[in-house]
Order: sequence, then C-alpha cells, then structure tokens
Amino acid sequence: LTSVTIPQSMTLIEEGAFKGCESLTGITIPESVEYIGDYAFSDCINLTNITIPESVTEIGAFAFEDCSSLTSITIPESVEYIGGHAFEYCSSLINITIPQGVTLIEEGAFKGCESLTSITIPESVEHIGDHAFSYCINLTSITIPENVTTIGAYAFEECSSLTSITIPKSVTAIGYYAFKGCTGKLITNYIFSSENPFRGSRFTEIIIGDNVSEIGAYAFEECSS
Repeated sequence: LTSVTIPQSMTLIEEGAFKGCESLTGITIPESVEYIGDYAFSDCINLTNITIPESVTEIGAFAFEDCSSLTSITIPESVEYIGGHAFEYCSSLINITIPQGVTLIEEGAFKGCESLTSITIPESVEHIGDHAFSYCINLTSITIPENVTTIGAYAFEECSSLTSITIPKSVTAIGYYAFKGCTGKLITNYIFSSENPFRGSRFTEIIIGDNVSEIGAYAFEECSS
C-alpha cells in the first residue's frame, strides 16, 4: 500500500487504522473527518506528507508516532486536542505550529523529533506535559507563553541546541529534570517552590527575575557548565 484516498463519507479514522503501513508515502484526508484515532498512522515510516483538514478537532495518542520520513505537517486551527506521544520520534519533522485552542501539550507529544528547529506554542497553552519536547536535539528556540502554569518532568530534556529559554511569571510548577542537558541562557521568573527544577542542566548563563523571592533546595544541582 503506497497511497490511499479516504472517501468524503468518513468522519472518523479509527485506532490503528493504518498502523505499520511501511510503504505508504501519502494520504488524502477529506474535510468530513473530525477525529484521527490513537495509533492511526503510527510506524508509517515512509509517509512524507499529510494534510490534516480543517474539520479535524482531535488527534489521538501516538497517531503519527515514528513517522520518521514526515518532514512537515500543518495542524489546522480547528484542532483542540493533541494526544500524548502523537508525533513522538517523527525524526525528520523540521517545524510545527500548534494551533490556538490547544490548552495542553500532552506527555511525549514531540519527544525525539530530532530535526525540529523551531516550534510555535500558542497563548492558549496552559500545561506542557512530561517529556513533551525531550530529545529535540536541534531545537534552537522556543517561546513559553504567559499562560503556561506548569512544565512537566523532563519536558525539555537534552534540548542541547537551545540558545535561550525564558520562563514566564505565570509558571507555578516545574517537574523534575525538566531542562536536563539544556544549554545556552536561562531567563527565569519562576519562584522556586519545588526542589530540583533545573537539576542536570548545562546552562552557561542564568538570569533570575526581580520577582523571585526564594530559590528552593538543590535548584541548580549538577549544573556542570
């Protein structure tokens, strides 16, 4: 199976529908589809392009996991939810824009996207999940919007090409090892209410905002650079 066209009558792509179709290079999804199920296209290792129509509101967990030939994908503004690990190990994906309306970046959503150089997170996002961007080793810049309140454990682990990252005042919780292995400059307005938020990072410069009144126990432990 090298290509497939889904008929206009279809509203749902069920769980695992095209999982492991290793020769599939392209697919046309009609405007009638509203939901892409869990594992729908996972392990389609030769899928190079796909267009998600404006009718889609939800992308399931692991939906495009390990689509390692996928270089770009446009997520329409209609999408309100992206499941955990949805684009995990899409190692050829260069850039992606998360649509307004998404409030949560689930666990491992973009983990291991090794070619990803930039990503746009909308103002609507409030929570960045565990491992959300871990091992995005070529990610050079990311802006965390003012509405984000929590950053999960290992969220940016080994994002070793980041030149700078700013944590806004809105953030009230950062998980363990969230920035492990990250380099460059850290600008933080986070009040250190938990232990070890930057443990294992390799930041060469850290600027702490004037609003910070407390630095928690072991906050910068193992910051070897």
